[in-house]
Amino acid sequence: MSTAQAVAVWLDERLRISKLFESTAGHTVPASSGSWFYVFGSGTLLCFVVQVLTGMCLALVYVPSADEAWSSLIYLNYEQYLGWFLRAVHNWGSNFMVAIMTLHMIQVFLFGAFKYPRELTWISGCVLFLCTLGMAFTGQVLRFDQDAYWGLGIGVAILARTPVLGAPLTTLLLGGPIIAGETLSRFFTLHVFVIPGLIIALVSLHLRLVLTAGINEFPVPGRPVNPATYHDEYEALLKKEGVPFVPRAIGKDLVFSGFVLLAIVTCAALFGPAGPNGPPDPTLIDTSPRPDFYFLPLFSVFALLPPYTETFLMLVGPVVGIGLLFVVPFISNRGEKSARRRPVAVLSVIIIMLTLSVLAYLGTYTPWSPVMDAWSGVPTPVEMVKGRSPLALQGALVLQAKQCRNCHSLGGQGGMRGPALDAVATRLTGPQLVRQVLQGGGNMPAYGHNLKPDEVTALVAFMRTLRPDYEPGERDSAVPAAAR
Repeated sequence: MSTAQAVAVWLDERLRISKLFESTAGHTVPASSGSWFYVFGSGTLLCFVVQVLTGMCLALVYVPSADEAWSSLIYLNYEQYLGWFLRAVHNWGSNFMVAIMTLHMIQVFLFGAFKYPRELTWISGCVLFLCTLGMAFTGQVLRFDQDAYWGLGIGVAILARTPVLGAPLTTLLLGGPIIAGETLSRFFTLHVFVIPGLIIALVSLHLRLVLTAGINEFPVPGRPVNPATYHDEYEALLKKEGVPFVPRAIGKDLVFSGFVLLAIVTCAALFGPAGPNGPPDPTLIDTSPRPDFYFLPLFSVFALLPPYTETFLMLVGPVVGIGLLFVVPFISNRGEKSARRRPVAVLSVIIIMLTLSVLAYLGTYTPWSPVMDAWSGVPTPVEMVKGRSPLALQGALVLQAKQCRNCHSLGGQGGMRGPALDAVATRLTGPQLVRQVLQGGGNMPAYGHNLKPDEVTALVAFMRTLRPDYEPGERDSAVPAAAR
């Protein structure tokens, strides 16, 4: 025995590497599972590895700050050597991961691999799919361009409609009442630490379930699943035609993974990274953000909903859809596996995929509804314009036209991201109001480049009248009251 062999034997006796290999990568699988239909799981895992490796590299340069995030991506795109290519691989890896995981779920469903005894394998896969979508959404937010900013605004607006829990959940997600620096920090933490950690844990669980329940055999018509006899039948199948996964059944997985890696690199080189588009500007509300392709169907269906059904279907629809995914193995966990004997399953997949494809196409040009200026159509309360000067009335028009009420309420109607304006004149003096409008401050962005001087003058004149009749307006303490 050579020295190398002796060392290998010594290590194996202590680490039990050969036994570990036999129980994992070398475990016995049905020979029929070495098929091209079974390669999507390993392809998805490869994409996740690509995402982890490229994400670690990007995190060395990316700055999760509201002031620097967009600039750091511009630096990656145009100054960092091959930074654009790294971003492109990460972006296309995300696209391929969602697409291949979708194909994997379709294959598992059509092959009846969710049936007994693999119900928990299907459920863990569904949770992995949701985590993958969560990774995709948080990654899109981290681009922190105009689309990402307003796309997050749409998502938060939907979340805020949740009865009772809407406001607390929104504050928890954003780290406050508006999208700001803490928001980006939270999404960076979710994208880099929390969700990847969950995915790694779930992948470990998923693979463990695959090892314990075995890889689903190729479905044969006329061979239904019977829980009372399935284990014996599966063991007999393994004894008759079982092969080790490595090296006998892994060949097609390796070829497909190589093709996927080549496709990701090719798409990255040809099409480059996604964005960033223009820098996030909360004052540019005339915008129509578009999510990445995997969220386009959801964007489209929400945009096309009749107004009177929006809240109910936005909150109930996704819950029902996700719930159906989880109950599938309990509704039908026995019987035929072959798609040839399950026409309803095949028809369901065709209808669902056609619907999602059409909705994704519509989502490429469908304007978002409810529109960004949702509050501008709400009239200003009569008591707040009655008896006002012409200049103040012009200011009331500016308040409506510039859609200030998306964030500020009047008379209890309007947005809740900023303070109500009903008594703003009791808190700020005229010069302070001018400075707040032009320069921003706190959670409010600066509107100096969006308003003309005469518009600012009129707006402040109107806001100076917004106070209760019994309470005087705020004044500069350095100026004697008599001089006023």
